[in-house]
Amino acid sequence: MPRQLGELAAHVGGELLGDPSQLIHGLNGLEEAGPGDVSFYGNPRYRRQFEATRASAVLVGADVPPREGVALVRVANPHLAYAKLLRLFHAPARPAAGVRPGAWVHPEATVHPEAVLLPGASVDRGGRVGARTVLYPGAYVGEQAEVGEDCVLYPNVTVRERCIVGARVILHASSVVGADGFGFAFNPEGEAGPEHFKIPQVGIVRIEDDVEVGACTCIDRATVGETVVGRGAKLDNLVQIAHNVRVGPLSLICAQAGVSGSAEVGTGVVLAGQVGVVGHIRVGDLAKVGAQSGVAHDVPDGQVVSGSPAVPHREWLRASAAAGQMADLLKEVRALRRRVETLEKEKVP
Repeated sequence: MPRQLGELAAHVGGELLGDPSQLIHGLNGLEEAGPGDVSFYGNPRYRRQFEATRASAVLVGADVPPREGVALVRVANPHLAYAKLLRLFHAPARPAAGVRPGAWVHPEATVHPEAVLLPGASVDRGGRVGARTVLYPGAYVGEQAEVGEDCVLYPNVTVRERCIVGARVILHASSVVGADGFGFAFNPEGEAGPEHFKIPQVGIVRIEDDVEVGACTCIDRATVGETVVGRGAKLDNLVQIAHNVRVGPLSLICAQAGVSGSAEVGTGVVLAGQVGVVGHIRVGDLAKVGAQSGVAHDVPDGQVVSGSPAVPHREWLRASAAAGQMADLLKEVRALRRRVETLEKEKVP
């Protein structure tokens, strides 16, 4: 449904430079946008695209001057404002409440009347599903597991026995909450010979409110106690959270990162793609870890680290710059060595 530009500016708390009655039909990127579209400009590297855009209106920061032929909406954070408008134009459709034919609910489970179970979803004995939560086909809530209000479990999500999922949590397709932690004790005298003896994983996973978990991400249950993902944390696709890990509130963990057992990730931490964190260490509050880094020691609060093993980011930049000169440095060292050997020989009587 088209909306007036003035309404959209008010929705994001912006200052409008343009016609408030102009109709807006959708949103698009600067290069792709055309008449009737809103776009956003929040990074100077896209200045050329901003100057050439055909969008009817652009969300911009407070310091962007007017541009002829394009309405501007000045906001504190163009990216955030754009996200709010996307949600306004593309509000997710929620299926009508109820348990569809083909879904299965154990007689001893509790499913709120306003919840939605689509065909193939299942809730096992003692499981609990809160109001307005949607379980897509193949989603499974195990025995005595709890899923709170306003959650979405996409196809083939598994929440295993006794695990707890808070409110407004999104679990994307094929994510697994509560698989066994990777725990084995070596037994040299097993019945059939040496073996890796499986340590029973009897703890749970607790996911707090407003968490989003990407597709095919696995959060292992604790050996004892809890594996915890804190309020508002966001985990990308293909992330591995091992047993007894604690991920702090508002942390961001990007694709293919892995956190080993009993490690602690503080509040507001950013782990970029393919980061590996060893077990039993702490990544401090507001720390940032660069892509493909290997974190082998505690990271202080607020520090930015990169590399493998991870070191302060500036040190890693200097080391990376030096690495590109290694071939020339080796040639120079060899030449100097030959020169020194020649000078030493000349000193011999």
